[in-house]
Amino acid sequence: FVDRVEVRLEAGNGGNGAMSFHHDKFSAKGGPDGGDGGHGGNIVLQASNNENTLAAFRYKKLLKAPDGAAGTQAKKHGRSAKDLIVKVPVGTVVSCDGDELADLNEDGMVAIIAKGGKGGFGNAHFVSSTRQAPRVAEKGDKGEMLDAEFELKMIADVGIIGLPNAGKSTLLSVISNAKPEIANYPFTTLHPNLGVVDVDGKNSLLFADIPGLIEGASKGKGLGDEFLRHIERTSVLLHLVDAYSETIAVDVKTINTELQNYKIDLSAKPQIVALSKIEGMDKKTVTAKLRQLSKSAKKGSQVMAFSALSKDGLDGLLKQALTVVAKKRLTDAKEAEKVPKVPVIGASVDEDAWTVEVIKDVFVVRGVKIERFADRTRFDDFHGLQRFRDIMAKMGISSELEKLGIEPGQTVQIGTPPNATLEF
Repeated sequence: FVDRVEVRLEAGNGGNGAMSFHHDKFSAKGGPDGGDGGHGGNIVLQASNNENTLAAFRYKKLLKAPDGAAGTQAKKHGRSAKDLIVKVPVGTVVSCDGDELADLNEDGMVAIIAKGGKGGFGNAHFVSSTRQAPRVAEKGDKGEMLDAEFELKMIADVGIIGLPNAGKSTLLSVISNAKPEIANYPFTTLHPNLGVVDVDGKNSLLFADIPGLIEGASKGKGLGDEFLRHIERTSVLLHLVDAYSETIAVDVKTINTELQNYKIDLSAKPQIVALSKIEGMDKKTVTAKLRQLSKSAKKGSQVMAFSALSKDGLDGLLKQALTVVAKKRLTDAKEAEKVPKVPVIGASVDEDAWTVEVIKDVFVVRGVKIERFADRTRFDDFHGLQRFRDIMAKMGISSELEKLGIEPGQTVQIGTPPNATLEF
């Protein structure tokens, strides 16, 4: 079971535009006919219920979309590449440098994580009334590249939590078709298990068995912080306490403290606190244990007792879980209605803006538009270089360089790190 991986994403590059002039025996000096390059492929992630682990990316650290094809003569455009569609489990969160890029929490949900580069223009694109024979063709844009983290957070209605050996896996194996490993020693379960539970013949719930938590779990002890993330999305927590424990109050407090100390306070989630393994106990002892449990449980929690083996109290426990989940869903729906549905407007970026800075006798030019032009320019081609100089002049960059005292032959760097360098 793999629930966190780091992956390198490389979208496809755009195809280069073609430099071509039409020639045949009837037209020795035909016009420019270089076609545009095709667009590079995007990297698209798609959530799928058929996937339940990120193990496929454990040894496949690079996801690369195909490049667009170059343009050719006769104004033939290069073929655009197909998107690379990658299926991931429902509940996968994608982030880069700490920023969340996508939360794929529904089956079939898709997100473009890395955009492919646009194809470069061929010389036929630059024909105008004053420019009949352009000798300029662009390179294709580079596709986006990033190092991303895929993190799986299971989506379940009920998360079964508790100290090691509280009976979580046994409960899941009895109420569903899940087959978790069960043994009479702590930390038998090393990864979360999911099981669909039929409650009353009409309704079903998805239960997640979360590996045993211990004191310090929220800080990483016992791999607890790795497991706590799977509780983030659950609607209700089913908190199991071993009926044979001599320290019931301490057991309950330990788990609730770790829930509270996690990076997201999980203690506010609705809880059902249940005394497990009551088989073989007389009713008087169970009643006394329940009284003790009620004093320790979080305020507002339903306190119950059950046995997974004898099934004593099991139906009542599942029906109570269904009731609490339904109530939580209703509350969440009402809260969602209060949030105004307005379009998200990102910070506007002035693509025409640019700056010039002198660093150790090098004139560094930065700006979205000019850097994009630099990426698409063939600097080893005289006509391409001249076009780029014309663009700098039209944008006012050349005038600014002269004001700053640039001399012929000094170096101009476009972008940081440099997209290109040229002599003024």
